[in-house]
Amino acid sequence: MPAGDVAASLTRIRKLIGVLGAGGSVAAFALASWPGGGGFALGALVSWLNFRWLHQIVDALGGKTYRKRLAMIAGMRYLLLGGAAYAIVRFSKISGPATLCGLFVTAAAVIVEIIIELKYART
Repeated sequence: MPAGDVAASLTRIRKLIGVLGAGGSVAAFALASWPGGGGFALGALVSWLNFRWLHQIVDALGGKTYRKRLAMIAGMRYLLLGGAAYAIVRFSKISGPATLCGLFVTAAAVIVEIIIELKYART
């Protein structure tokens, strides 16, 4: 796959994350009020942050000067995500299942992008 196609795919995935996150949050607000909608929105935000951080890590893999920074980012990412998950479950009234569903927004965006690529690969 040429580099231009990868950049276009990443752009579409970012847009899809926003659309799916916003649409899912609205649906969750309609179905489960603010705990569900807020939980889904929070999960979608964490999902987007995780995607962004993973993209930065992959970009940094090419340079040797970023090895220590790369290890720090990877470790901090898991600490932040784990701490946020613990705080949500332990101290918040935000819906845990809705937050978990929001975490799958990036995976859904990637699946939609795969479908788009399969459909337009024939043309």
